[in-house]
Amino acid sequence: MSILEVSNLKKIYTTRFGGNKVQALTNVTFTVEKGEYVAIMGESGSGKTTLLNILAALDRPTAGKVILEGKELSGIKESEMATFRRENLGFVFQEFNLLDTFSIRDNILLPLVLNGAKPSELEGKLQPIAERLGISDLLAKFPYEVSGGQKQRTAVARALITDPKLILADEPTGALDSKSTDDLLRVFRDINSQGQTILMVTHSTKAASHASRVLFIRDGEVFHQIYRGDCTNEQLYQKISDTLTLLTTGGEKR
Repeated sequence: MSILEVSNLKKIYTTRFGGNKVQALTNVTFTVEKGEYVAIMGESGSGKTTLLNILAALDRPTAGKVILEGKELSGIKESEMATFRRENLGFVFQEFNLLDTFSIRDNILLPLVLNGAKPSELEGKLQPIAERLGISDLLAKFPYEVSGGQKQRTAVARALITDPKLILADEPTGALDSKSTDDLLRVFRDINSQGQTILMVTHSTKAASHASRVLFIRDGEVFHQIYRGDCTNEQLYQKISDTLTLLTTGGEKR
């Protein structure tokens, strides 16, 4: 069952003074099944960030449709968009986007508070997620008091707290050292194994090799995709590397 449908997506930007037009997305079409873990890769300027912004309802396409569980994003009023994002999407960013004046606990609970959750609900939702991510002993600390890996686990907890239909992760390992990267990828694998749908944009072959499918974007459209199948992470890593070589050398997909 598809949770996300992207159909004939096109995005054209006009420069500030109305001169040149830049086509960031040409004709992007794909679906994401419920419970899938999809990575999107491509060179800088390929359209990955534009695509993610449209999927996050932070930008609108010039043409085409994005449908999340039967709801077309273009049909949502601007005044309702923030609520829609909080109720349906979880976000994990490269730079964490935590509030330094809020404790770890308050950062995680913020989406629930904004959604009007009752105080009695908050702890019941917080504790299981904090335990699952190994940050129960950090809840009273502030972001500047914890490591990058712990910040990213906090960001994942914040993304999960509203039971989102889809987690959108933008370069989630980009600011992490190798150990913290391994820890985060294990977290993603674990939450995906419990049914959470994840769509991740990444430059990291290692991060992408943990996904169940990898989409490659070139010149604003889907160039190729790889399914994990029976591949190990190491075998998928090699397939991704080979495809990235094709991308950078201008080769044709095989």
